[in-house]
Amino acid sequence: MLNTNSEYLRPEIMDVLRAFCCEEEDFTHYFSFSRDKFFNSIEYRGEFYDYENEGVAEDELVFRRLAKRFAKLAFYNTLSKVKNIRLPWGALTGIRPTKLAYTELNDGRDFKALFGQMDVNAENISLVDKVINTQSGVSVGGQDLFISLPFCPTKCDYCSFITAPIASTRRYVDNYIDCLIKEIYAVKPFIKSLNSVYIGGGTPFVLEPEQLERVYAAVADSFESIPEYTVEAGRPDVFTQEKLKLSKRYGVTRICVNPQSFNDSTLKAIGRAHTAAQTEAAYAAAREYGFDINIDLIAGLAEESVKDFGHSLEKAVTLNPENITVHTLSLKSGAKLKENVKRLNVSGIGEMVALSRERLTEAGYAPYYLYRQKYQAGGCENVGWCKPGKACLYNIGVMEELTDNIAVGANAISKKIFGEDNRIERYATPKDIPTYINKIDKIIEERNKLFM
Repeated sequence: MLNTNSEYLRPEIMDVLRAFCCEEEDFTHYFSFSRDKFFNSIEYRGEFYDYENEGVAEDELVFRRLAKRFAKLAFYNTLSKVKNIRLPWGALTGIRPTKLAYTELNDGRDFKALFGQMDVNAENISLVDKVINTQSGVSVGGQDLFISLPFCPTKCDYCSFITAPIASTRRYVDNYIDCLIKEIYAVKPFIKSLNSVYIGGGTPFVLEPEQLERVYAAVADSFESIPEYTVEAGRPDVFTQEKLKLSKRYGVTRICVNPQSFNDSTLKAIGRAHTAAQTEAAYAAAREYGFDINIDLIAGLAEESVKDFGHSLEKAVTLNPENITVHTLSLKSGAKLKENVKRLNVSGIGEMVALSRERLTEAGYAPYYLYRQKYQAGGCENVGWCKPGKACLYNIGVMEELTDNIAVGANAISKKIFGEDNRIERYATPKDIPTYINKIDKIIEERNKLFM
């Protein structure tokens, strides 16, 4: 249990304790401040660890930012010393390392100095630098529209998203789409310059063609021009020629074909009802229509070895999609793997991540966005890779929080960016599908207040 005299520091400290799997152990923490000096004292297992850091607290916001940073660093240094472990991202626990780097650069400082102070390893500092370099050639602006279709054929063992197997929710789909269309028309007045549309949530292609077309038609009726239009079609076992043809007719430019692995034994173990051969067939079918294609892979699945992951990586590279996203397995509470941790493979995660960076760079891909999650295996990250000129605008805008994200549907989080005030306001819709349907008018009213 953590005892601290500064409760506002507790969440930051707990993030570090979780990273070292020490959240259930006893710590006593005392924080103080005097004349631009920050003091952290930690008692752990009968030993005392004292730290002093300097920083100019120009205002309350800066003070709190520095206090959180130095408290995390104090706990990280203590635990890394006691346990003789260094984490790949050091004392950085936030989900957006690049955003922190941009803050430093915008303030006239080299982010590498701060990242070094926080014990981020050289490879990850280089990765952030490369992401920033890739993003420098991409123009992002306006607003992004996210459309949530939280239905899947089945729920995969690793998945922590609020998705619903179609067999148990089919009776809601038509009413859900009615509400979704109502939302799309309701947010239309707030979108003055549409940057991208992203349809995701679950597996959109699990819908029947006529249901999918209703969503497409509402988007087409609302917006004349969509620079980038992505559909996270998802699992290859729901791909059909009719759905691909519909997508092309309504202007979709980018399709996600997400196998997660090209090893049939792994696919069976994680509850995916398709084969690697079906993935390749779905990819070929999507390619015939001229879509840009993203392929998702996950490092750390179901006792996969580095060799197994390397096989999937090589398959993805051979297919030559415009984007390849490499995720690291995350241990969230909504996933079956969280309930059965013994099935989680963390051995070799670092090697898998290193292999993906080396192979994708060699194949001509560049990292263009990254983010981290809590409970992520090996303390690693998720990275989107792209061919030259093929960075996904939506991913950059949303992950870097550069654009307003207007999100419709169940379990959708809208974000309004107030750049001058350096703040973000959010609005989240209900996760439960029946609740979302029943409250649709109130949802529209409350979101309108955010964007008016």
